[in-house]
Amino acid sequence: MNTSPDMITTAMKMFVALGVVLGALFVAFYFTRRVSKLQSSGNKETLIRVLANKFIGVKKNICVVEIPGALLILGITSNNITLLTKIEDDAILEKIREDQSAQRTPSFSEHLNKITSRFKSYKNGRR
Repeated sequence: MNTSPDMITTAMKMFVALGVVLGALFVAFYFTRRVSKLQSSGNKETLIRVLANKFIGVKKNICVVEIPGALLILGITSNNITLLTKIEDDAILEKIREDQSAQRTPSFSEHLNKITSRFKSYKNGRR
């Protein structure tokens, strides 16, 4: 009688358990993403956008916030938010929007789509 566990059976149990855990994570991710899309579908464009944030010290930063019709420059500390200035000039607003659109950083999903498209094109090119 052999009392030691069979390596193949143990490996199969491990892979099945891994598959169950990964499957549960995938399902949770899918439903979380679906719920977040449903919640955000009512408002396609946000009214308040943070355009820039620059740290100037420990728990101190300056933030540029866009609201409809103006830009707010805010000084933020650990216990206070102060309006430094408000920009309402249309020429300056348009220039800042152009600069912001030129410097737009891609989102995580855009990075992920770019990486997966490389793998898909590599896979399709090989076959």
